[in-house]
This record gives sequence, structure tokens and C-alpha cells, in this order.
Amino acid sequence: MKKYLLEILMFSAYALFAASWVSGAILTPAIQSSFGEEGFANATWGSNVITIAKIVGNLAAAALLMRLGAKRAFAIAIILIAAGGFGALAGSYGGWLMSRLALGLGGALAIVYFAPVVLHYFAAEERPLINGINAAAFNTGNLLALLTTTTLLSWLGSWQSVVVLYGVMLLALGVLWWLTAENFSLSGGGDKPAEEYGFKQGAKEGFNWWLPLAYCGVLFCYIAVFALFPLIDGFAVASHHLSAVMIAAGMVGTVAGIIVTKRFPLRLPVLRFGGLALVIFAALMVTSRDPIIAYTAAALAGFCMFLPMTALVTLPQELPGMTPAKITVTFAMFWSISYGVETVLMYGAGLLADITGEPATAAYFAVACSASLFVFSFLLPESGKKPEMENLEADNATA
Repeated sequence: MKKYLLEILMFSAYALFAASWVSGAILTPAIQSSFGEEGFANATWGSNVITIAKIVGNLAAAALLMRLGAKRAFAIAIILIAAGGFGALAGSYGGWLMSRLALGLGGALAIVYFAPVVLHYFAAEERPLINGINAAAFNTGNLLALLTTTTLLSWLGSWQSVVVLYGVMLLALGVLWWLTAENFSLSGGGDKPAEEYGFKQGAKEGFNWWLPLAYCGVLFCYIAVFALFPLIDGFAVASHHLSAVMIAAGMVGTVAGIIVTKRFPLRLPVLRFGGLALVIFAALMVTSRDPIIAYTAAALAGFCMFLPMTALVTLPQELPGMTPAKITVTFAMFWSISYGVETVLMYGAGLLADITGEPATAAYFAVACSASLFVFSFLLPESGKKPEMENLEADNATA
């Protein structure tokens, strides 16, 4: 039962990271007002410092795991995420941004550590389900923040109290993690020697570059949904309603993605179908002037955004010779590159909105960038096997 408890703690920590991030984004007007800040591009820095921290944190995650082991490394991740919550007590906007930096560092470490823990504790047939659940962690926290932030603000009376609450909950999770977690071999087995596999080796593999480039546009579109869309008027319905519908539908898409990944052996067709459908429905969502069409398109866009996620994170785990050490480097590069590109795109969207005087152009730009999954999927290897190949291998093994 230990592996399930560890999974629950990791999922909960990352979900609360997302809730803290999204609550801060929702409360941006109040935060800017309290610090005397203004400007659309300036508003993006509350999220951009988190994504910048994720770039650095993702790269540091592998080295930290190798040096400290899973128990201490993830404990540090939780502490940093909690610090992001307590940063609401900062006395200046710069101090607030520094707390967001700590939040991003913690989130960066946490998401990289999902992969080696899953690879170590769960059998191959269990991984699609666990990967799908983990892929929904951020969405869970995002939805939690969207549904509760306004209510919490009313109850607690200030934006600082809302954000600090997440810090308190994370510290409680950190205590539970420290009492439960353990270190494990990163070489793929306790009887195997320590593996020397770092960024030097990982950077030589083209797959480690194509995978994040496929995801970066989708990541940008997703973050724009909760970080930029609520600041934009002019859609058929209130933008925060579109965000909530899209994210809620994403939860359904995650469940569908788990089922598809378990039943359908190939990964690339799922990525291409989901990626193309996402662009179509997201474009319809932001351009339609009919509320019913906009809501329907938002739901379908959210569904298609998360449908491929289980296949996307399962694909690297199925590659030949994959070990906890290698998968840590793969996902460290994956998240670092993805967030690096996303940060540039996000700030570019803010500048585009300021230059044109039309905030909606930022939304159109985000939708266009979401095509990355469809485009770059053609450069990824297929890790799944067709049924006839599996049968042939089984016959050869029997013979």
C-alpha cells in the first residue's frame, strides 16, 4: 500500500502547487493594486517568474535526485511550494515575485519526480492509469482554484490569507511525506550499479528535444486559459467561464486518455488526433459569438487537450532500456524546454496585446501555438506495438 500512499501525497502536493499558482493569477488585479503595479504585460510576470523557475528547477531536479534521493528531493520540492504560499506576506511586489519563484522551483522539482517514482513502484500495466492520474494533478488544482478562490476571498477577507492557506496545507503534506517516503535505486534495480546518465547523454538524443517542442504550444495555451483569458473581455461569454468549462472537460479527457492508452497500443495517432482537434475547437471557442457554440467548443477543446496526455507521458517510459535515472533526465529536459518556450510565448502574447491594444489577440496567438502537438508528433518515435507485432513476438518467444 505504500506506493499508493506516496502517489496520493505527490498528486496532492502538485495539485496544491497548481491551486496556489492559479489563485495568484486570478487575484492578480488585487495583488497589483495592493503593490501599486499596473499594465497587462506586467501582470504576466506573476506567472512568468513561475515558468522561469520551472526552467531552472527542471534542470536541477535530476542532479538533486541523484545526490539526495527521492525522499529528501521531494521534501525540498514541497517546502519550496509552501514558501510560495507564505510569500503572500511579502512587503513589496518584488518580494511577491520572489515567492512565486520559489513556488515555481518547487513545482518544477515535483513534476519531474513523478516519472521515476512511477517507473520504480508501478508495473508496466499499471502505469497508464497512474500516469493519467498524475497528468490530471495540475488540472485538479486549477479547477479547485477556479471554483473556490472567490469564495475563499470572501470568507478570509484578503488575497494574502487565501494564498497563505495553500502554504499551510502543503507543510502538512510535507510532514506526511517525510514520515512515509523512502529512497530507492535509480539504476533500474537494486542489484545494478549506479548509472552515469546526465544531461550530456540526454542532450544527444533527439527524442528529448522533439517531445518538449511538441508539448510547449499546448502548455502555453493551457496556461493562457487561466493566466490570460480571465483578463480578456470580448468573448461570447465571460472568459473565466470558458476557462472553467475547458478545464472541467479536461478532467473527462484525462479519463478518456487513460482508457485509450490502456486499450489502444499505438501512441502517435492519439497525439495527432488530439492535437489537431484541440486547435480546431479552441479556435472556435475564441472566435464564436454564440454562447452555446463557445461553451461547446470550450468543452471539446479541454477534452482534446488532455486526451493525449497519458499517451504523451507513457511514451518515454516504454522506450527500450529506460531506467529511473534516464527517465528523470528525459522529463527534466521535457519540462525545462517546454516551460522555456512557453515563457517566451506568454510574454510575447502580453506584448502583442499591449501593442495592438486588443487583448483578444493574445488568445488567438495562444490557440495558434497549440498546433505544436500535431506538428511535432511526426518527429516522435512510436513506442507502442501493433497487435500483430505483439502476437508475432509472443509466437517467437514460445518457439
